[in-house]
Amino acid sequence: MSVHHFNIPIFIPELACPFQCVFCDQHKITAQKQMPTDDEIIQTIEKRLKTIPNDHHNIIEIAFFGGNFTGIPMEEQERLLSLVQPYLDGERVRGIRLSTRPDYINKEKLELLKKYNVKTIELGAQSFDDEVLIKSGRGHTASDIEEAAAMIRSFGFELGLQMMTGLPGDSLKAIQFTAKRIAELGASNTRIYPILVIKGTKLAEMYEAGQFTPPNLQETIQFLRLLLPFFAKNNVDVIRVGLHPSENLKKGKDLLAGPFHPALRQMALTAVWQDVFWNHAFDPNFNAIDIFVPKGQRANAIGYEARNKKELLSTYREVKFYVDPFLRGFQFYANYR
Repeated sequence: MSVHHFNIPIFIPELACPFQCVFCDQHKITAQKQMPTDDEIIQTIEKRLKTIPNDHHNIIEIAFFGGNFTGIPMEEQERLLSLVQPYLDGERVRGIRLSTRPDYINKEKLELLKKYNVKTIELGAQSFDDEVLIKSGRGHTASDIEEAAAMIRSFGFELGLQMMTGLPGDSLKAIQFTAKRIAELGASNTRIYPILVIKGTKLAEMYEAGQFTPPNLQETIQFLRLLLPFFAKNNVDVIRVGLHPSENLKKGKDLLAGPFHPALRQMALTAVWQDVFWNHAFDPNFNAIDIFVPKGQRANAIGYEARNKKELLSTYREVKFYVDPFLRGFQFYANYR
């Protein structure tokens, strides 16, 4: 039986972030302006637990997202971590994950996180190109990311390294280099955030002044069709593609420009499977074909709006897709009829 991962997200506002990155307005991205109260955190956890099947194959983590967790005062970190300890039974809820900045990691903070059963630390790396980091107002260097990543792994934490595409000064070469470093530094997971221009940010000013233009949807899909197979090949789990946005962002009220689409991941995976299929020598001397793909990939292989299936139907009268649980990544095989 397959393992399913669930996060119970608790959003912490950017109270601790000393920098205002050009792309960032966490309030509009998460709709979270105030630190959640103890009661709100408890209610969030208990409400989410009721929606997750009570199955020992499920891995559940309480996740502190949205801000610079290790940048808030140590006593506040300890208060938040202590509050959720009663839910860490080791069976349903296995541990805690959190996101933070690479320049807010040190031995003292990691010892505290270890004490309170934090399992995974995600760093907002965004890029390993120093020029891109400077132009984006990140306030840290690629070396800071590398040092923090090494320290996190030395303490036995699972490492996540988040990246962004299309930042000021970015390029395909820089994006591919960032992905390469994420794999080399031993990250087990990543999140890919294509750049969006949010109202009220420095990037919005740059966009309106004609100083910045984000990649469009098709350009972003081209980036992703290279990144997703690369991470699969290097055993880096891509947890998410694109922001988990507020309602205003989804409705376009806070979005000025950028490759936002609710089906962005499936569109990108459709393109990946298109490459996989078109690099395969299909036998046209049959009327029908059955294609077997890994679990979780059937819809992507068929394609967004069934694009890949429709293309195959130009060769075969009948095309069917099935799951083979023994396949991995972007493997597939075909049976002809």
